[in-house]
Amino acid sequence: MPAERSVYLLDPKELSPETIAVTFAKTSRSPESFREIAAELTSEKSAEFHEKWVVGYGHASVAEHAVLHIAAENISRLAVEALESNRLASYTEKSTRYQKWGSGEFYIPGELEGHPLRDTYLETCRLLMETYQQALPAVRRVIEGEHPRRDGESEAAWERRIRSKYVDVCRFLLPSASLANVGMTINARELEHAIRKMLSHPLDEVRALGSEIKAVAQANVPTLVKYADAVPYWQQLRDAAPARPDEVTLPDGDWCRLIDYDPQGEIKVLAAWLYTGSSLDYAQCLERVRHAGKEELQELAAKMLAGRGKYDIPPRETELASYTFDLVLDQGAYFELKRHRMMTQLPQPLTARLGYALPRRMVDAGMEAAYRRAMEKVEESYTALAAWNPEVAAYVVPNGFRRRVLLTFNFRTAMHFTGLRSAPNAHFSLRRAAQRMAEEIRRCSPALGAYLPVNPEETWQSIESKHFAAA
Repeated sequence: MPAERSVYLLDPKELSPETIAVTFAKTSRSPESFREIAAELTSEKSAEFHEKWVVGYGHASVAEHAVLHIAAENISRLAVEALESNRLASYTEKSTRYQKWGSGEFYIPGELEGHPLRDTYLETCRLLMETYQQALPAVRRVIEGEHPRRDGESEAAWERRIRSKYVDVCRFLLPSASLANVGMTINARELEHAIRKMLSHPLDEVRALGSEIKAVAQANVPTLVKYADAVPYWQQLRDAAPARPDEVTLPDGDWCRLIDYDPQGEIKVLAAWLYTGSSLDYAQCLERVRHAGKEELQELAAKMLAGRGKYDIPPRETELASYTFDLVLDQGAYFELKRHRMMTQLPQPLTARLGYALPRRMVDAGMEAAYRRAMEKVEESYTALAAWNPEVAAYVVPNGFRRRVLLTFNFRTAMHFTGLRSAPNAHFSLRRAAQRMAEEIRRCSPALGAYLPVNPEETWQSIESKHFAAA
């Protein structure tokens, strides 16, 4: 008689992450149940297993079963960016859209200790924070006029309803030095990689963060991250990169360029869908779809995607069409974009060389002059700091300054990104980008592009007109 099915939890409150990892690893060669395997293990036996198999023989996938939840508090948003550059982890951070920063909540780099530019750094961060504090009530008054208090609505409920609308605008002034908290859930294999990246980073703060995360993690996974150290190759790679040119190409108005796409992408996606439902080989499926007319392609795309619900994940076949974009976004928008890790993102360094965005409601609130003074101070200070240390200079750059990033992603990711980031509750900077990228994808992949779930109530042009003033 066959054994009965059994599903149960290996409780991390009762077993260490390393023991759970070993328990799962041993099932490949042991006929015993997971409970029986776990009961035989001790912390010492688990460590011995990992030393032999994970470290010694390189069976690193075992470490993926050890999962940690790490909290990091009062680190700069620049350090948050470095931490969140690891693709295979989950993060939640202090939101610049729903929380407000105090005037002194910014990081002071250790590299500036005793340096003559320290005062310049402090003056710039303080000016940004002071201007941010001034902008909050001024922009709130504008938003109050657009979204007046409802009958019977409490002051607290009204504040909750409009908070993101005015804080969204004021966040353009927050420097990358702003302090934030971030929670990270990550497996030990990816954590080892993350620690190595941080220990190889040019900023003192990020290297220190890497050391502290390693020390905290070793309390739970003493073996799996023990050998995580700086990687000389990564440091050499950074140092060997071409010097940053003095000449900077400023955005010329075309802030979103579709640089590359596969003209056969739609054909490949639809042929793959035929393939997984038939006994034909892929070459035969490609041949059939290539000879299909426009209406037939639309019918195939409709059969594959028209029945998709709002929260239904599109089929994996949609990964066979890919697109590469060169974007110029404000840093605040990039900070949200970077959370979409199922794509290849190659950002340029954060600088003050590409100019800044000017939110229209900042103008409406009578804050334009103060905003521009703060941004001009940033440009001046960044130039002085960058001549000495470009990495440290990035701390003074606020969310409003523009940044270039190269993106490559497939159609499946495009559906997720455009649906989420064109929604009415998304930040207007990223809504504009989502709408613009969707427009470009629809142009080159019309049969598939018709099913991009963008908000039909606005366009990237209408967002730009409503939310941005000429800077």
